[in-house]
Amino acid sequence: MNLFERYLTLWVFLCIIVGVVLGQAIPAPFHWLGELEVAKVNIPVGLLIWVMIIPMLLRIDFGALHQVRKHWRGIGVTLFINWAVKPFSMALLGWLFIRHFFAPYLPAVQIDSYIAGLVLLAAAPCTAMVFVWSRLVNGEPLFTLSQVALNDAIMVFAFAPLVALLLGISSIVVPWDTLLVSVVLYIALPVLLSQLWRKILLARSEDSLQCTLVALHPVSISALLLTLVLLFAFQGKAIVAQPLIIAMLAVPITIQVYFTSGLAYWLNRRFGEVHCVAGPSALIGASNFFELAVAAAISLFGFESGAALATVVGVLIEVPVMLSVVYLVKRSEGWYEAGVQR
Repeated sequence: MNLFERYLTLWVFLCIIVGVVLGQAIPAPFHWLGELEVAKVNIPVGLLIWVMIIPMLLRIDFGALHQVRKHWRGIGVTLFINWAVKPFSMALLGWLFIRHFFAPYLPAVQIDSYIAGLVLLAAAPCTAMVFVWSRLVNGEPLFTLSQVALNDAIMVFAFAPLVALLLGISSIVVPWDTLLVSVVLYIALPVLLSQLWRKILLARSEDSLQCTLVALHPVSISALLLTLVLLFAFQGKAIVAQPLIIAMLAVPITIQVYFTSGLAYWLNRRFGEVHCVAGPSALIGASNFFELAVAAAISLFGFESGAALATVVGVLIEVPVMLSVVYLVKRSEGWYEAGVQR
Protein backbone atom coordinates (compact mmCIF):
# COMPACT_ATOMS: atom_id res chain seq x y z
CA MET A 1 0.00 0.00 0.00
CA ASN A 2 1.24 3.48 -0.78
CA LEU A 3 1.25 6.33 1.72
CA PHE A 4 -2.29 7.46 0.90
CA GLU A 5 -3.83 3.99 1.03
CA ARG A 6 -2.07 3.13 4.29
CA TYR A 7 -3.24 6.28 6.06
CA LEU A 8 -6.58 6.83 4.29
CA THR A 9 -8.45 7.08 7.58
CA LEU A 10 -6.05 9.78 8.81
CA TRP A 11 -6.49 11.85 5.63
CA VAL A 12 -10.25 11.54 5.85
CA PHE A 13 -10.15 12.58 9.52
CA LEU A 14 -8.09 15.64 8.60
CA CYS A 15 -10.58 16.46 5.83
CA ILE A 16 -13.37 16.32 8.41
CA ILE A 17 -11.56 18.85 10.58
CA VAL A 18 -10.65 21.17 7.68
CA GLY A 19 -14.12 20.95 6.16
CA VAL A 20 -15.95 21.58 9.42
CA VAL A 21 -13.70 24.53 10.29
CA LEU A 22 -14.01 26.14 6.85
CA GLY A 23 -17.75 25.55 6.71
CA GLN A 24 -18.20 27.33 10.04
CA ALA A 25 -15.69 30.14 9.33
CA ILE A 26 -16.61 31.02 5.72
CA PRO A 27 -20.00 29.44 4.86
CA ALA A 28 -20.85 31.73 1.90
CA PRO A 29 -18.50 30.18 -0.73
CA PHE A 30 -19.70 26.66 0.11
CA HIS A 31 -23.34 27.62 -0.18
CA TRP A 32 -22.56 29.13 -3.59
CA LEU A 33 -20.84 25.91 -4.71
CA GLY A 34 -23.74 23.85 -3.45
CA GLU A 35 -26.16 25.78 -5.65
CA LEU A 36 -24.28 24.97 -8.89
CA GLU A 37 -26.58 22.16 -10.03
CA VAL A 38 -28.00 20.66 -13.21
CA ALA A 39 -30.89 18.19 -12.77
CA LYS A 40 -30.06 18.11 -9.04
CA VAL A 41 -26.48 17.01 -9.87
CA ASN A 42 -23.86 19.29 -8.33
CA ILE A 43 -21.44 20.34 -11.09
CA PRO A 44 -18.24 20.82 -8.99
CA VAL A 45 -18.74 17.50 -7.23
CA GLY A 46 -19.58 15.76 -10.50
CA LEU A 47 -16.29 16.90 -12.01
CA LEU A 48 -14.35 15.85 -8.91
CA ILE A 49 -16.01 12.42 -8.89
CA TRP A 50 -15.01 11.88 -12.51
CA VAL A 51 -11.42 12.74 -11.65
CA MET A 52 -11.62 10.15 -8.88
CA ILE A 53 -13.39 7.36 -10.72
CA ILE A 54 -11.90 7.35 -14.21
CA PRO A 55 -8.29 6.57 -13.13
CA MET A 56 -9.64 3.63 -11.10
CA LEU A 57 -11.74 2.31 -13.97
CA LEU A 58 -8.76 2.77 -16.29
CA ARG A 59 -7.09 -0.11 -14.42
CA ILE A 60 -9.86 -2.57 -15.27
CA ASP A 61 -9.58 -4.87 -18.26
CA PHE A 62 -13.09 -5.97 -19.18
CA GLY A 63 -11.49 -8.46 -21.53
CA ALA A 64 -10.66 -10.50 -18.41
CA LEU A 65 -14.31 -11.50 -18.00
CA HIS A 66 -13.62 -14.84 -19.68
CA GLN A 67 -11.53 -15.75 -16.64
CA VAL A 68 -14.70 -16.19 -14.57
CA ARG A 69 -15.09 -19.78 -15.78
CA LYS A 70 -11.93 -20.91 -14.02
CA HIS A 71 -13.11 -19.82 -10.58
CA TRP A 72 -16.86 -20.06 -11.04
CA ARG A 73 -17.50 -21.03 -7.41
CA GLY A 74 -15.69 -17.99 -6.03
CA ILE A 75 -17.37 -15.75 -8.60
CA GLY A 76 -20.75 -17.19 -7.68
CA VAL A 77 -20.19 -16.61 -3.96
CA THR A 78 -19.08 -13.01 -4.51
CA LEU A 79 -22.00 -12.19 -6.80
CA PHE A 80 -24.41 -13.74 -4.29
CA ILE A 81 -22.97 -11.63 -1.46
CA ASN A 82 -22.75 -8.41 -3.50
CA TRP A 83 -26.20 -8.47 -5.04
CA ALA A 84 -28.42 -10.81 -2.97
CA VAL A 85 -27.13 -10.37 0.58
CA LYS A 86 -25.22 -7.14 1.16
CA PRO A 87 -27.75 -4.46 0.07
CA PHE A 88 -30.66 -6.20 1.80
CA SER A 89 -28.77 -6.90 5.02
CA MET A 90 -27.66 -3.25 5.14
CA ALA A 91 -31.26 -2.11 4.68
CA LEU A 92 -32.18 -4.36 7.62
CA LEU A 93 -29.32 -3.08 9.77
CA GLY A 94 -30.22 0.51 8.91
CA TRP A 95 -33.83 -0.10 9.86
CA LEU A 96 -32.78 -1.81 13.10
CA PHE A 97 -30.12 0.64 14.32
CA ILE A 98 -31.03 3.97 12.72
CA ARG A 99 -34.82 3.80 12.77
CA HIS A 100 -35.07 2.07 16.15
CA PHE A 101 -32.05 1.68 18.45
CA PHE A 102 -30.42 5.07 17.75
CA ALA A 103 -33.52 6.99 16.64
CA PRO A 104 -33.94 8.92 19.94
CA TYR A 105 -30.41 10.33 19.54
CA LEU A 106 -30.66 11.28 15.84
CA PRO A 107 -32.40 14.24 14.15
CA ALA A 108 -35.79 12.86 13.14
CA VAL A 109 -35.83 14.69 9.80
CA GLN A 110 -32.61 12.93 8.70
CA ILE A 111 -33.38 9.32 9.69
CA ASP A 112 -34.73 8.33 6.25
CA SER A 113 -31.76 10.05 4.65
CA TYR A 114 -29.25 8.16 6.84
CA ILE A 115 -30.82 4.85 5.84
CA ALA A 116 -30.74 5.87 2.18
CA GLY A 117 -27.02 6.63 2.48
CA LEU A 118 -26.33 3.23 4.01
CA VAL A 119 -28.27 1.53 1.19
CA LEU A 120 -26.34 3.47 -1.47
CA LEU A 121 -23.09 2.43 0.18
CA ALA A 122 -24.02 -1.27 0.25
CA ALA A 123 -25.38 -1.34 -3.30
CA ALA A 124 -22.05 -0.27 -4.82
CA PRO A 125 -19.44 -3.09 -4.72
CA CYS A 126 -15.84 -1.95 -4.37
CA THR A 127 -13.70 -1.33 -7.44
CA ALA A 128 -10.31 0.25 -6.79
CA MET A 129 -9.32 -0.64 -3.23
CA VAL A 130 -10.09 -4.32 -3.85
CA PHE A 131 -6.80 -4.61 -5.73
CA VAL A 132 -5.01 -3.43 -2.59
CA TRP A 133 -6.84 -5.86 -0.29
CA SER A 134 -6.31 -8.74 -2.72
CA ARG A 135 -2.59 -8.07 -2.91
CA LEU A 136 -2.31 -8.04 0.88
CA VAL A 137 -3.87 -11.54 1.19
CA ASN A 138 -1.90 -12.95 -1.77
CA GLY A 139 -5.10 -13.23 -3.77
CA GLU A 140 -5.35 -14.65 -7.28
CA PRO A 141 -4.92 -11.52 -9.46
CA LEU A 142 -6.90 -12.79 -12.46
CA PHE A 143 -9.83 -13.69 -10.21
CA THR A 144 -9.76 -10.25 -8.62
CA LEU A 145 -9.58 -8.51 -11.98
CA SER A 146 -12.38 -10.56 -13.54
CA GLN A 147 -14.60 -10.16 -10.47
CA VAL A 148 -14.17 -6.39 -10.42
CA ALA A 149 -14.86 -6.17 -14.16
CA LEU A 150 -17.98 -8.32 -13.79
CA ASN A 151 -19.24 -6.30 -10.83
CA ASP A 152 -18.82 -3.05 -12.75
CA ALA A 153 -20.66 -4.47 -15.74
CA ILE A 154 -23.55 -5.57 -13.52
CA MET A 155 -23.56 -2.27 -11.64
CA VAL A 156 -24.35 -0.34 -14.83
CA PHE A 157 -27.70 -2.14 -15.05
CA ALA A 158 -28.48 -3.19 -11.46
CA PHE A 159 -27.50 -0.24 -9.26
CA ALA A 160 -30.47 2.03 -9.96
CA PRO A 161 -33.24 -0.63 -9.77
CA LEU A 162 -31.74 -2.16 -6.62
CA VAL A 163 -31.43 1.18 -4.83
CA ALA A 164 -34.95 2.14 -5.90
CA LEU A 165 -36.34 -1.17 -4.62
CA LEU A 166 -34.66 -0.91 -1.23
CA LEU A 167 -35.51 2.75 -0.73
CA GLY A 168 -39.09 1.95 -1.71
CA ILE A 169 -39.21 -0.83 0.87
CA SER A 170 -37.97 1.69 3.43
CA SER A 171 -40.77 4.08 2.36
CA ILE A 172 -38.25 6.64 1.08
CA VAL A 173 -39.30 8.60 -2.00
CA VAL A 174 -36.97 7.83 -4.91
CA PRO A 175 -36.27 10.65 -7.40
CA TRP A 176 -35.96 8.32 -10.39
CA ASP A 177 -34.74 10.96 -12.81
CA THR A 178 -31.86 11.95 -10.54
CA LEU A 179 -31.00 8.32 -9.78
CA LEU A 180 -30.83 7.44 -13.48
CA VAL A 181 -28.78 10.57 -14.21
CA SER A 182 -26.38 9.50 -11.44
CA VAL A 183 -26.00 6.00 -12.93
CA VAL A 184 -25.28 7.39 -16.40
CA LEU A 185 -23.01 10.14 -15.07
CA TYR A 186 -21.05 8.15 -12.48
CA ILE A 187 -21.03 4.61 -13.94
CA ALA A 188 -21.93 4.32 -17.61
CA LEU A 189 -20.06 7.32 -19.03
CA PRO A 190 -16.90 6.89 -16.89
CA VAL A 191 -16.77 3.18 -17.84
CA LEU A 192 -17.08 3.97 -21.55
CA LEU A 193 -14.57 6.84 -21.47
CA SER A 194 -12.05 4.96 -19.34
CA GLN A 195 -12.15 1.89 -21.58
CA LEU A 196 -11.77 4.04 -24.71
CA TRP A 197 -8.81 5.83 -23.11
CA ARG A 198 -7.34 2.49 -22.01
CA LYS A 199 -7.59 1.16 -25.57
CA ILE A 200 -5.81 4.23 -26.95
CA LEU A 201 -3.01 3.97 -24.39
CA LEU A 202 -2.51 0.25 -24.92
CA ALA A 203 -2.35 0.83 -28.68
CA ARG A 204 0.79 2.81 -27.94
CA SER A 205 2.32 0.47 -25.37
CA GLU A 206 1.76 -1.12 -21.95
CA ASP A 207 4.26 1.36 -20.50
CA SER A 208 2.11 4.22 -21.75
CA LEU A 209 -0.85 2.90 -19.73
CA GLN A 210 1.24 2.38 -16.60
CA CYS A 211 2.82 5.83 -16.81
CA THR A 212 -0.62 7.40 -17.19
CA LEU A 213 -1.93 5.52 -14.16
CA VAL A 214 1.02 6.67 -12.06
CA ALA A 215 0.57 10.27 -13.20
CA LEU A 216 -3.17 10.25 -12.48
CA HIS A 217 -2.93 8.71 -9.02
CA PRO A 218 -2.11 11.91 -7.08
CA VAL A 219 -4.73 13.83 -9.09
CA SER A 220 -7.36 11.24 -8.17
CA ILE A 221 -6.36 11.41 -4.51
CA SER A 222 -6.54 15.20 -4.49
CA ALA A 223 -10.04 15.08 -5.97
CA LEU A 224 -11.18 12.63 -3.30
CA LEU A 225 -9.82 14.76 -0.47
CA LEU A 226 -11.23 17.99 -1.92
CA THR A 227 -14.66 16.37 -2.29
CA LEU A 228 -14.56 15.33 1.36
CA VAL A 229 -13.56 18.83 2.45
CA LEU A 230 -16.54 20.25 0.54
CA LEU A 231 -18.87 17.63 1.92
CA PHE A 232 -17.88 18.18 5.53
CA ALA A 233 -18.01 21.94 5.08
CA PHE A 234 -21.73 21.47 4.37
CA GLN A 235 -22.12 18.83 7.09
CA GLY A 236 -20.16 20.81 9.68
CA LYS A 237 -23.14 22.31 11.46
CA ALA A 238 -24.77 18.92 12.04
CA ILE A 239 -21.48 17.32 13.11
CA VAL A 240 -20.67 20.05 15.62
CA ALA A 241 -24.18 19.82 17.03
CA GLN A 242 -24.15 15.99 17.29
CA PRO A 243 -20.68 14.46 16.87
CA LEU A 244 -21.94 11.05 18.01
CA ILE A 245 -23.86 10.72 14.74
CA ILE A 246 -20.70 9.49 13.00
CA ALA A 247 -20.16 6.81 15.66
CA MET A 248 -23.79 5.67 15.41
CA LEU A 249 -23.65 5.46 11.61
CA ALA A 250 -20.41 3.48 11.85
CA VAL A 251 -22.09 0.69 13.83
CA PRO A 252 -24.24 -0.86 11.04
CA ILE A 253 -21.47 -0.33 8.49
CA THR A 254 -18.93 -2.16 10.65
CA ILE A 255 -21.32 -5.03 11.41
CA GLN A 256 -22.07 -5.31 7.71
CA VAL A 257 -18.38 -5.63 6.79
CA TYR A 258 -17.71 -8.47 9.24
CA PHE A 259 -20.96 -10.27 8.43
CA THR A 260 -20.58 -10.23 4.64
CA SER A 261 -16.85 -11.01 4.62
CA GLY A 262 -17.32 -13.87 7.10
CA LEU A 263 -20.21 -15.34 5.12
CA ALA A 264 -18.33 -15.13 1.81
CA TYR A 265 -15.22 -16.69 3.36
CA TRP A 266 -17.20 -19.57 4.87
CA LEU A 267 -19.16 -20.23 1.65
CA ASN A 268 -15.95 -20.40 -0.40
CA ARG A 269 -14.54 -22.90 2.10
CA ARG A 270 -17.76 -24.90 2.03
CA PHE A 271 -17.76 -25.06 -1.79
CA GLY A 272 -14.09 -26.05 -2.05
CA GLU A 273 -12.57 -22.87 -3.49
CA VAL A 274 -8.84 -22.29 -2.99
CA HIS A 275 -7.71 -19.79 -0.34
CA CYS A 276 -6.14 -17.38 -2.86
CA VAL A 277 -9.65 -16.94 -4.31
CA ALA A 278 -11.60 -17.08 -1.03
CA GLY A 279 -9.58 -14.19 0.42
CA PRO A 280 -10.30 -11.60 -2.28
CA SER A 281 -13.84 -12.97 -2.64
CA ALA A 282 -14.52 -12.16 1.02
CA LEU A 283 -12.92 -8.73 0.70
CA ILE A 284 -14.76 -7.82 -2.51
CA GLY A 285 -18.00 -8.83 -0.83
CA ALA A 286 -17.35 -6.60 2.18
CA SER A 287 -15.88 -3.36 0.80
CA ASN A 288 -17.69 -0.56 -1.03
CA PHE A 289 -17.33 1.65 -4.09
CA PHE A 290 -17.59 4.65 -1.78
CA GLU A 291 -16.76 7.17 -4.54
CA LEU A 292 -19.96 6.21 -6.37
CA ALA A 293 -21.98 6.07 -3.15
CA VAL A 294 -20.88 9.57 -2.12
CA ALA A 295 -21.61 10.96 -5.59
CA ALA A 296 -25.05 9.36 -5.79
CA ALA A 297 -25.96 10.48 -2.26
CA ILE A 298 -25.04 14.09 -3.06
CA SER A 299 -26.94 13.98 -6.36
CA LEU A 300 -30.06 12.40 -4.86
CA PHE A 301 -30.30 14.10 -1.49
CA GLY A 302 -27.87 17.03 -1.50
CA PHE A 303 -24.63 18.08 0.17
CA GLU A 304 -26.23 18.71 3.55
CA SER A 305 -28.18 15.44 3.70
CA GLY A 306 -27.81 12.60 6.14
CA ALA A 307 -27.33 10.29 3.14
CA ALA A 308 -24.18 12.14 2.10
CA LEU A 309 -22.86 12.00 5.66
CA ALA A 310 -23.58 8.25 5.95
CA THR A 311 -21.61 7.47 2.79
CA VAL A 312 -18.66 9.54 4.00
CA VAL A 313 -18.65 7.62 7.29
CA GLY A 314 -18.16 4.56 5.09
CA VAL A 315 -14.99 6.15 3.73
CA LEU A 316 -13.82 6.99 7.24
CA ILE A 317 -13.96 3.43 8.57
CA GLU A 318 -13.18 1.55 5.33
CA VAL A 319 -9.44 1.14 5.78
CA PRO A 320 -9.12 0.14 9.47
CA VAL A 321 -12.03 -2.32 9.30
CA MET A 322 -10.89 -3.87 6.02
CA LEU A 323 -7.33 -4.19 7.28
CA SER A 324 -8.67 -6.18 10.22
CA VAL A 325 -10.47 -8.48 7.77
CA VAL A 326 -7.20 -8.87 5.82
CA TYR A 327 -5.47 -9.86 9.07
CA LEU A 328 -8.13 -12.45 9.89
CA VAL A 329 -8.02 -13.95 6.38
CA LYS A 330 -4.25 -14.32 6.49
CA ARG A 331 -4.14 -15.74 10.02
CA SER A 332 -6.87 -18.29 9.26
CA GLU A 333 -5.30 -19.77 6.12
CA GLY A 334 -4.29 -22.97 7.91
CA TRP A 335 -7.79 -23.42 9.31
CA TYR A 336 -9.27 -22.73 5.90
CA GLU A 337 -7.11 -25.24 4.02
CA ALA A 338 -7.63 -27.93 6.68
CA GLY A 339 -11.39 -27.85 6.35
CA VAL A 340 -11.98 -27.02 2.68
CA GLN A 341 -14.22 -29.54 0.92
CA ARG A 342 -12.99 -30.28 -2.59
